[in-house]
Amino acid sequence: MDLDWSPADLAFRDEVRSFLDEKLTDDLRRAGRLATSVYPDHEASMEWQHILHERGWAAPAWPVKYGGCDWSLTQHYIFGRECTLAGAPNLSPMGIRMVSHAIMAFGTREQKDYFLPGILTGEVFFCQGYSEPEAGSDLASLSMAAVADGEDLVVTGSKIWTTHATEANWIFALVRTSKQAKKQQGITFLLIDMRTPGIEIRPLVMTSGEQVQNQVFFDQVRVPKANVLGQIDDGWTVAKFLLNFERGGGAVSPALQVMAEELAQAATEQVAPDGGALIDDPAFAAKLADARLRADVLEILEYRTLALVSSGKDPGPAASTLKILGTELSQALTELALEAAGPRGRAYQPHAAMPGGPIADFTPPADGFVAGEDWQAVAPLRYFNDRAGSIYAGSNEIQRNIIAKATLGL
Repeated sequence: MDLDWSPADLAFRDEVRSFLDEKLTDDLRRAGRLATSVYPDHEASMEWQHILHERGWAAPAWPVKYGGCDWSLTQHYIFGRECTLAGAPNLSPMGIRMVSHAIMAFGTREQKDYFLPGILTGEVFFCQGYSEPEAGSDLASLSMAAVADGEDLVVTGSKIWTTHATEANWIFALVRTSKQAKKQQGITFLLIDMRTPGIEIRPLVMTSGEQVQNQVFFDQVRVPKANVLGQIDDGWTVAKFLLNFERGGGAVSPALQVMAEELAQAATEQVAPDGGALIDDPAFAAKLADARLRADVLEILEYRTLALVSSGKDPGPAASTLKILGTELSQALTELALEAAGPRGRAYQPHAAMPGGPIADFTPPADGFVAGEDWQAVAPLRYFNDRAGSIYAGSNEIQRNIIAKATLGL
């Protein structure tokens, strides 16, 4: 495995850095720095998407004919890494990173012509309708029904943990169109206009106080059969294809390395129980050192996976491995940040952050006062939100089962 960038790669890295220096404003960097989860402030995220779209970099992983970039896998990695190191806010993955690829692979010409340009510009903003109250990681157990009626499917049921449902104007959903012997059969992949009559959105208040996730109810919602992606009753094929883009596929280690370095710097200024600097506390220092080593190991594994894919080899269950290591390390770092924040990290101060959604039942102080520094106010919010990291996109238990089956043959 060759970890050295080529001269062309280094030139590309410098081009990306120059672009970020010019276009990534202080306000956008602030949105990235004060984000409380993987979903930053929505307006900032969309502003950054518009800037990237003007450069032609909003969806670099797309085929060139749809607006993507003719980059090598190494260049894709460099671009993601440099954006992370610069503090750019994340883009919503639902459209650009996820359903767009399913539309390219399974969509009709009319679906591609309508949805893909809109996703690039942000005019079409998708949310995801997979999980249900009784169907989470066991997604094939879903029951939201879609009954054929002429040229329509009539949808009734609900979806839960739907991120940005209040901002989205479209949802891609898995619905049950028939009951068959195997539960993965009889499922259809459907694109639903969120402005259709019969849809109700109820925000879910997370432990951080944010309203980013929602439960969406469908009451006799009529959806044209023309909005089916793929074939009726064969949506599981589309869903499995899309999972390749939901799990893994990006550089996680840079963000975790930055988090560890910022935490180390903050710990030099925080007071430990013995009155000295927190960074000199043996217990804290040992946990931080362990986290930094894990981040470096994760970086090597990402490079190794990149090298395998670049050489045309199948990386196997690498996406599951990286998902487990990345989310569990992130949880460890947010726990350390909460410890480092000290008493001020126990105060509820969401007005100091830039969360991905509105804050429920909270009135900020009139003078905007924040006890401590911004990072101390953000620490508990990130801690609470990051508990979900080992659950979403397929729980880590499911990922370990995938590894056990693929690697050990269990």
